[in-house]
Amino acid sequence: MWPFGRAAGSSPLGRRGEQLARKFLKRRGLKILARNYRCPAGEADIIALDGSTRASDGAETLVFVEVKTRRSDFYTDPHSAVDADKRRRLQKIAKYYLAGRDAEDLNVRFDVVSIVVRTEQKPEITHIPNAF
Repeated sequence: MWPFGRAAGSSPLGRRGEQLARKFLKRRGLKILARNYRCPAGEADIIALDGSTRASDGAETLVFVEVKTRRSDFYTDPHSAVDADKRRRLQKIAKYYLAGRDAEDLNVRFDVVSIVVRTEQKPEITHIPNAF
């Protein structure tokens, strides 16, 4: 079991972080396609479409987003929790997702959104495109 309790998505803090991340990504022009997408390989917090890459890359980009939310970054940044195992799992989820869709003309990217929600302060949101 993870030493810090339940998975972030199942806690009120995790749900709030994912909601903040979706709003943040929408404001930056990404279209949210799925949230908490589950498959046999695991769960992706957010799957989005980034149309802004069409001009530079010649294709839109399908973005698999891992959201990490914490109340503090005193010991470490939330995005540090996206370790090698989590990256491999998210890549397997992406393969599973893509296998069931016509997506040959899309690029694929893996982002991390790191959120620190301190008491009575505005949440600090860090978006790391192409995190891995």
